[in-house]
Amino acid sequence: MNRDNIKDILQSEGILPLSKYGQNFLCDEKIIQSIIDLCEINREDMVLEIGPGLGSLTFPLSLKTDHLGCVEIDKGLADHLRDTVTNATIFHQDFLKFERPENINIDVIVSNIPYYIMTDIMKKLFADYSDARKMVFMVEDDAIARIDCRPGSKQYGPLAILSSLYGGYRYEFKVPSTAFIPQPKTTSAVISFTRAATADYLTPEFVKFLNSCFSMRRKMLKKNLSGLASTDVICNALNQIGLNDSCRAEELQPGEFVRLFKVLC
Repeated sequence: MNRDNIKDILQSEGILPLSKYGQNFLCDEKIIQSIIDLCEINREDMVLEIGPGLGSLTFPLSLKTDHLGCVEIDKGLADHLRDTVTNATIFHQDFLKFERPENINIDVIVSNIPYYIMTDIMKKLFADYSDARKMVFMVEDDAIARIDCRPGSKQYGPLAILSSLYGGYRYEFKVPSTAFIPQPKTTSAVISFTRAATADYLTPEFVKFLNSCFSMRRKMLKKNLSGLASTDVICNALNQIGLNDSCRAEELQPGEFVRLFKVLC
């Protein structure tokens, strides 16, 4: 889907991009194809797209698999996709409230994630869809500092830990603002994740635990976890995995959170 296609659809359908949903429609065909290639989709794969918009990725994705589901918050866009993409199931829903269909394993997840809600969407994906073998996202380039960072850094938190535990992370390429209609004010980037065995530890309960660990960054970890167990129990758990009971969450390695969770929960 190119720039002219996007403009024609917006005009013919009377669609106005909504800033509250962070709607910037990808219109560079080379970049679209590069993203599709990164997904490494097989015909039988179950593929989930979040925020399909006008279908820049949806159309080529639907040619790669017979099992494509798309979750779109905007009713007008969801209706448009239902009318134009025949080989996909379109869900009109806020993805943060979307319940995963039972007995369906998702193989590949792809999304041009709205910048304002990147962290929440990725945390939900790592919690609820950690069995997927591949995830490919377009995000704000500056926001990657929240994903690719180490313990002790200012940006280190639940998202970085979940990303590390899910598996192999790759910064693929930058995407200029000119690749979108309307043009965002920032540069974007495409990143990918490949599942590793440590993704088995990712559950909604573990994500909730991580959020508690970082609820007050300046506080010691035992304080942040005080609602989970008594101070003595928490201190004993920290000591059991070789940590000082005065440590802070930002000091722990991703694997140490897993070990602490196993002891306490």
